[in-house]
Amino acid sequence: MRSQFRGLFLCAPLAWAALCFPAAGARAQPAAAAAAASAILTLDQALGLALTHSPELAGARLELQALEGAELQAGARPNPELGLLVEDLRGASRTTTLQWSQPIELGGKRAARLGAAARAREQAAVALQARQAELRAAVRSAFFELLGAQEQLRLAQAAVELARQAAGIAERRLQAGKVPPLELARAQVAEAGARAELEQARSELLLARQRLSALWGQGRADFERAEGDAGALPELPGEQRLDALLAQAPALRLAQLDIVRRQALSEGERARRVPDLTLTLGAKRAAEPGRTQAVLGLSLPLPLLDGNQGNLREALRREEQAREALGATRLRLQAEVARSLERLRLSRRQVQLLRGEVLPTAQSAYEAALKGYELGKFAFIDVLDAQRSLFQLRQQLLRDSTEAHRAAAELERLLGPQALAAGPHQE
Repeated sequence: MRSQFRGLFLCAPLAWAALCFPAAGARAQPAAAAAAASAILTLDQALGLALTHSPELAGARLELQALEGAELQAGARPNPELGLLVEDLRGASRTTTLQWSQPIELGGKRAARLGAAARAREQAAVALQARQAELRAAVRSAFFELLGAQEQLRLAQAAVELARQAAGIAERRLQAGKVPPLELARAQVAEAGARAELEQARSELLLARQRLSALWGQGRADFERAEGDAGALPELPGEQRLDALLAQAPALRLAQLDIVRRQALSEGERARRVPDLTLTLGAKRAAEPGRTQAVLGLSLPLPLLDGNQGNLREALRREEQAREALGATRLRLQAEVARSLERLRLSRRQVQLLRGEVLPTAQSAYEAALKGYELGKFAFIDVLDAQRSLFQLRQQLLRDSTEAHRAAAELERLLGPQALAAGPHQE
């Protein structure tokens, strides 16, 4: 019974004005409320809080700093070695040798090591940008879900007030003997349903606020409301820029950098097949003849048993694997962008259709049914049917608007913030 009458009084002009013109109510706020900036949260403020205080971004920044240290270490050259050799402990015949040995890397090992470390650091920087894009998308989606929850609460509050008025009308008609007691019972059930919807809207608003504030690491929201236009639709990105944005997508850049890093690692394994030279310089002091001799030496390992073939083969296969991953990433990204773009396009069309044609017709039908009921020309069930249809359409309008912003946020996650900054696309 409750589900049948849940939308009884959500369709009056007051609720319709609250749905279609949320910005007008915001402009009507007194100047004192505007001064309480900490109680109002805008989208830009939410993005700033998340980008500054997100624990996930802090971890990504630390990873970048760690790889900067690894790159610094990769450029270090081998340390020299100082050695002391004493032959024969008897002082008369003792021979003492002091030598300094310096390994010299050959085959381009240091350059390959530096290249691999630099590519890893670049990957971390792009990964940080990707995490920022994901966070921005999550904040945008959560913010507009919060705006929708606030709008739903306003509609529910208006519905409760209208339910009281309608119950009063039904009671007066019953006292006048124009309707049976069942009509008043239906109105009272509809009022109870409107109150239940109001409590549910309050709960959903609280959860939406918590989901948004959790994105910058806060368990409780420290703002009173979000400020924005829940009915504003995001623009479609221009088609001419989509290909350019797709080529610079964070996921593709990460995959491309992974190939370059793997190539540098392969070069490093090739360089390891070339033995390193060790240069030794020193002085040898013989006690018995009483003279000092210069010592000069070179040492070179012979790669007879270990030619580093296994490590080189592994590095080459990893390089091929990275190339295959790039192709798979490109195909997956193209499919996800096309899907998100179509979701955005469809949501925009549905919202425009509901606002331009369907909702005005449903509103007129409801007003005619309500007027006819007051004049005794229609039964109360006709009013209920008209109200239920209008309520469902308004709910669909909210869902489509939120879905449009979700799709736009997904495009931002996939392509970066430039996706929403691109010029509008002609539908």
